[in-house]
Amino acid sequence: MSLRIGDTAPDFTVATQKGEISFHDWAGDSWVFFFSHPADFTPVCTTEMGRTAQLADQFAARNVKPLGLSTDTVEEHVKWIADVNDTQNTDLQFPIVADKDLKIAQTYDMIHPEQSDTQAVRSVFIIDPNKKIRLTMTYPMSVGRNFDEILRVIDALQTSDANKIATPADWVPGKKVIIPPSIKDEEARTLFPQGWETLRPYLRLTEVKA
Repeated sequence: MSLRIGDTAPDFTVATQKGEISFHDWAGDSWVFFFSHPADFTPVCTTEMGRTAQLADQFAARNVKPLGLSTDTVEEHVKWIADVNDTQNTDLQFPIVADKDLKIAQTYDMIHPEQSDTQAVRSVFIIDPNKKIRLTMTYPMSVGRNFDEILRVIDALQTSDANKIATPADWVPGKKVIIPPSIKDEEARTLFPQGWETLRPYLRLTEVKA
């Protein structure tokens, strides 16, 4: 069965180039950006691993731990990371899961047989500190991820949690947000003393700090 938004992210214990980790313990009270790759020493993956490393401070500022996965060994990861650092001008420090037996990739439904029986597609799981899956995205092997979007959705999720709001299309921090219809005006006056703009009874816009 596929994992769905709201499910608890399955725990696992696995080797990485940073040593063995137990996923839930390693995550602790942080959010997790868990993302899979088809294989080491492949071009698109190399750029994505590099971009994640380059954004280390951005992830840390959001209390997010990146965790990569590739269906190769720790030894191969170590050699590949040297290539990543050299070609992408970075210093990759986050752990990469060594999933040679595909056990974790299968648990997280990262193996799509029409693409490959042995390589994971480009899956993304955003997991909150309660270990709940909050967002999933799946890219084909040939398409690199948009990291601006990954950071944007993390900002949206965290802003929504902190303020009991929803975010409109193309929202970025600083733009107006939506007061959900489930919050009636009386409650909204307490939650949003700054007021709001009513476009329709079901569409109220307000401003909050991201």
